[in-house]
Amino acid sequence: MPATPAPQSPPPAPGRPPGRRLPGGPVLQDSVTEAIAAAFFEELAATGYARLSLEAVAKRAGAGKAAIYRRWASKLEMTVDLVSAVAVDASGPADTGSLRGDVLAFLAEVAHALNQPLAARIIPDLIAEGGRTPELAEALFTAVRDTRRGKATRLLDRAVDRGELPAAVDRELALDLLAGPLYWRLAVVHTPTAPDHLDRLADKLVAAFRA
Repeated sequence: MPATPAPQSPPPAPGRPPGRRLPGGPVLQDSVTEAIAAAFFEELAATGYARLSLEAVAKRAGAGKAAIYRRWASKLEMTVDLVSAVAVDASGPADTGSLRGDVLAFLAEVAHALNQPLAARIIPDLIAEGGRTPELAEALFTAVRDTRRGKATRLLDRAVDRGELPAAVDRELALDLLAGPLYWRLAVVHTPTAPDHLDRLADKLVAAFRA
């Protein structure tokens, strides 16, 4: 059975493009943006969204609060922008040449992301906060879920093009199955995986997609 591919390195803290200029404003320094982004994730993991303050993020980043407001208008906007940037950047499924290989690469990437200490603390908090803050849930749902599912759909489309799946495959159900089991295990119940877990899960998923 093929070995699990080595996961890619985690994406860097998201930042705005070099030299980006806001309308009517100064050029934003990448180094400051990256420091704020790193401080944001550390503070979010430490305090949770409800208690997160932009003042604390600025202090942790060694920047002024004005530097944050030059980039984001509110805590909500900052959270959606930075969280979605990391989640979407990490969600491009690899083309390995086979459905099983693509599924395994996808699972390895998801497992690597969910096993990061900050992610393990941030994700459950944002899910819980989404239940109390509908605007946060809606914004993250649109920015993260829709984009990630759109990218993951390409994995299924390639399999259809290769003749590995029928054209009528239920894509919505397949996408739920693709991400659900691993997310539940690592992000919700925090159960470690055995060395062969991803291989076994990939086999089951491919069989389910073809059923």
